[in-house]
Amino acid sequence: MQRREFIKTVGAGSVALGAGLAAVGRSEAKSKAEHKWKMVTTWPKNFPGLGTGANHLAALIGEMTGGRIEVKVFGAGELVPAFEVFDAVSRGTAEMGHGAAYYWKGKSEAAQFFSTVPFGLTAQEMNGWLYHGGGMELWTELYAGFGLVPAAAGNTGVQMGGWFNKEINSVEDLKGLKMRIPGLGGEVLQRAGGTPVNLPGGELFTALQNRTIDATEWVGPYNDLAFGLYKAAKYYYYPGFHEPGTTLEAMINKKALEALPGDLRSIVLNACKVVNQDMLAEYTARNPPALQALVRKHDVDLRIYPNDVIARLRELSAQVVAEIAQRDELSGRVYASYQKFLEQSREWSRISEFTYLSARDPG
Repeated sequence: MQRREFIKTVGAGSVALGAGLAAVGRSEAKSKAEHKWKMVTTWPKNFPGLGTGANHLAALIGEMTGGRIEVKVFGAGELVPAFEVFDAVSRGTAEMGHGAAYYWKGKSEAAQFFSTVPFGLTAQEMNGWLYHGGGMELWTELYAGFGLVPAAAGNTGVQMGGWFNKEINSVEDLKGLKMRIPGLGGEVLQRAGGTPVNLPGGELFTALQNRTIDATEWVGPYNDLAFGLYKAAKYYYYPGFHEPGTTLEAMINKKALEALPGDLRSIVLNACKVVNQDMLAEYTARNPPALQALVRKHDVDLRIYPNDVIARLRELSAQVVAEIAQRDELSGRVYASYQKFLEQSREWSRISEFTYLSARDPG
């Protein structure tokens, strides 16, 4: 009887062990990603705010899908150069990209409206236009021609005017100025007599330090402090007329997205919305102490653009933006939609944000 009981006990234990191993096997199988994606970015690897925003998006997609999608992030130059991200995702070399739409004006000048427009929409207004003003539908239509699906995936808020190795006292000082400034802001500078240069973020410090360029804009105090730009230029100008609320993008290969089941497609797109809001919150929190460090610790010479300079840049900006509407039918529709929303926002912002801030911080 003892022998029979021993055999029964061992048998039961074996069954239990087998069931446990099977459960572990199922768990391991579930933990293996069903979809392994690559995300290429225009930012230096792990760069604060921008690069870490891409990392956050990748991690969030993994968490929200329970590991069913695994996204590996590549910084600029790791898999493809910064300005080849659009083509890489369009071709399917990578399933996702993270950057800013104004880098792709060579593909379509209308793309620039979906990042930022000089003297245009702020971050809050930009989100309003994209999500509830018809902007997202137009952006989707534009990118569909390249086999891509766009999504807003970050915003820096109002940026700074940039770092200069010469004072800007009048419009004349812009003439001959060689400045790194992308997108529509670069075209405005060119109309003012300057020379815009398009460089990826990783090359800015060296170019400014070596006087290859006279000035550069980047983002704002949080990122500019991280790049150490105060070591390469003396004057720090504001406001960032050229980038009043820069939307960053996640571009997704259309075939890769459509290959996902419906729940995963929804998770990917909604993860982008989460990151879009979170990045703006991060910049809102990080810029103030970074500006204090630049001015108080590093003795940065903080300057405001003279009124006549801003007035001339505003005038030139209106010309540049209006001309894009003449390029093609879709550009015309994008321009009309953007301008309509801008006019609506301007009227409301005057009696809400502007008036309130003036009341809160008089003088």
